[in-house]
Amino acid sequence: MYNELEKIVKYVCEKNNIGMYDIDVKNTHKGLVIIVYITKIGGVLIDDCSRIGRKLKEEIELEDVIEGPFFLEVSSPGIERNLRLKRHYASAINEMIKVTHTVEDSKVSEIGVLKEVLPDKLVLELKDTSEIVEINFKEIKKARTYFDFKVKKEK
Repeated sequence: MYNELEKIVKYVCEKNNIGMYDIDVKNTHKGLVIIVYITKIGGVLIDDCSRIGRKLKEEIELEDVIEGPFFLEVSSPGIERNLRLKRHYASAINEMIKVTHTVEDSKVSEIGVLKEVLPDKLVLELKDTSEIVEINFKEIKKARTYFDFKVKKEK
């Protein structure tokens, strides 16, 4: 079901000049919840989410890929978006990210600029020290883009 759903989302997004960032599917006691994250150059507008949501619902019902009730949400991935897939990391090169990963038996969180995405690891320039670290993908527990809300803008 997930693969069929992903094909539908990609098709609808491409047809409407929108990028599909990710899909999250959750089973709840009320039915399936499908959250589709979309992107576009210049940012996603509420109208984009509404339009894509309507077209996705029509296409999902037409293709009859989901049994029972489902709830569909369409959203931007947000200013701090999750990084799960290599393409997510690739789209975040030169952005500040926060990575939680294991070092020996401990969890460590690092914040820095993502410099490079290699086949089995990423290269991060740490925010506070400018030290370059390499983190293996298999050690990453969670990663997302990072926005420092505490930074004051200079006038």
